[in-house]
Amino acid sequence: MAKSRSSFTPQLLVLVLAAGLVAYLFLLPKGVVKPKEGKGELAQDAARTANRDGGGPATSGSKTEASSGPVPASGGATAMSDQPHTQASGEQRTQLNTLLARYRTTADAATRLSLATDLAKQYQKVQRFDSAGYYYEQVALARPGEQAWKRAADQYFEAYSFATTEQRAKMLGTKTQALYEKVLKENPQNLDAKTNLGMAMMASENPVAGITMLREVLATDPKNEKALYNLGILALQSNQPDKAVGRFQELMKVNPKNVTGQFYLGVSLAQAGEKEEAKAAFLKTKSMSADPGLLTSVNEELQKLQ
Repeated sequence: MAKSRSSFTPQLLVLVLAAGLVAYLFLLPKGVVKPKEGKGELAQDAARTANRDGGGPATSGSKTEASSGPVPASGGATAMSDQPHTQASGEQRTQLNTLLARYRTTADAATRLSLATDLAKQYQKVQRFDSAGYYYEQVALARPGEQAWKRAADQYFEAYSFATTEQRAKMLGTKTQALYEKVLKENPQNLDAKTNLGMAMMASENPVAGITMLREVLATDPKNEKALYNLGILALQSNQPDKAVGRFQELMKVNPKNVTGQFYLGVSLAQAGEKEEAKAAFLKTKSMSADPGLLTSVNEELQKLQ
């Protein structure tokens, strides 16, 4: 398992209505603060936290990683060794460069697939998830299948979750969608792929389709944590706190240990005007974790309720 994630950083998100369509604004600050404009980050924040707390891929990430280096799309493995590996030690960089050199000069197909898998694993270790996704995709192209496509899609989704610019979020989101569609073509009942696809679509020109997909997941699996969490966040953003309360209450029934869900239950109750219930939810959140970031955010919310 990769290194654990950094301290809890909940985000409160806003909705903008334009031309009769829902357009989303996203942010990635610490605590619950006034949001900045930036399309794409709602899905990133929700999906990233749902992955961590809702049983998704147990990988780590950083905003530093996501903002550096190119996104290897469908082309060759270009300039990967020239990019800074912000999470890599000197030994890891040497390993990567050695693997890359072998990969580029080896003609044997089986050897190349083995090296591609090794490269993907090494890039995961240094939190370069787009690069890991690229090499897993090379394996999937040679040996297609549900799990092969999903390994590649999950890594691009992780990189998408940490994208720090609108352009990068769109680029990674598009790549993520294409790969999860391949997964679902192999197995339409892969709900994890469907949930992640729905969240990746939030950075597309048709975010409503992403919401529809999340609802379809929940219709199939009413106890799906990631879908409940993400729909709760979306309800908060669209100024529907009552619906958000329902989603987060259901989430806490499914997994009483979901700290982020408990926090957002408090946020939802506060927005719905249920001050006493919100206080109780926030106090329960404090009892569930000693994370300094979480405690700071909870105390800020409690102060607002005074």
